[in-house]
Amino acid sequence: MNYLASIGSYFIMIIEVFKKPTKWSVMRTLILKEIDELVYGSMGIIIFISFFIGGVVAIQTALNITNPLIPRNLIGFATRQSVILEFAPTFTSIIMAGKVGSYITSSIGTMRVTEQIDALEIMGVNSLNYLVFPKIIAMLFYPFVIAIAMYVGIFGGWTAGVFGGFSSSADFVEGLQLDFIPFHVTYSFVKSIVFALLIATIPSFHGYYMKGGALEVGKASTTSFVWTSVVIIIVNYILTQLLLG
Repeated sequence: MNYLASIGSYFIMIIEVFKKPTKWSVMRTLILKEIDELVYGSMGIIIFISFFIGGVVAIQTALNITNPLIPRNLIGFATRQSVILEFAPTFTSIIMAGKVGSYITSSIGTMRVTEQIDALEIMGVNSLNYLVFPKIIAMLFYPFVIAIAMYVGIFGGWTAGVFGGFSSSADFVEGLQLDFIPFHVTYSFVKSIVFALLIATIPSFHGYYMKGGALEVGKASTTSFVWTSVVIIIVNYILTQLLLG
């Protein structure tokens, strides 16, 4: 019953976010601040992880090609499919759930503990719109981050394959172009938008409705990461079945 109550409270929170909006002059500043902290501030770790994930996929594919009859362009093909379909949107989103989600939960939770949210309510401000709405809008830029993660991941695979001596550049590029389906990129972007909304709202829910002191803020951050990751994995399965099944 507690889980059902929490799910209901989550959807009620989503509805309340869009009620009684904060005036645009204030909201614009909040949105730009969140874009800088949530999206731009995460670029470094995403580029770093994507590059080496692409390299690992290429190396593992090359090492498992033991039959000389299997063409070497399979390395580029496997790298492209793995990075575009799963590693860029899903693996990156779980990393973002840890980095961004923990930040969102701790920042909102700290405001709850220090009674700043109560002060906003007393001043007649819709605290959910003031705190959560800018994060939702900022995370709508998340697909641009995923696009960069795709490019860097494939480039990492090319670097590992070519400079590691597993494949020639021509074979790798030929594999990248082999049986390419443009809808796979669309599918990846659809997933990234849904994941972005989850990353913005689930940690906000745990931070906004937490109770206790500083210790509970840390516990709420851990809980939000776990549940955001679980929901991302479940939604990933559902979207894959709906869009590719």
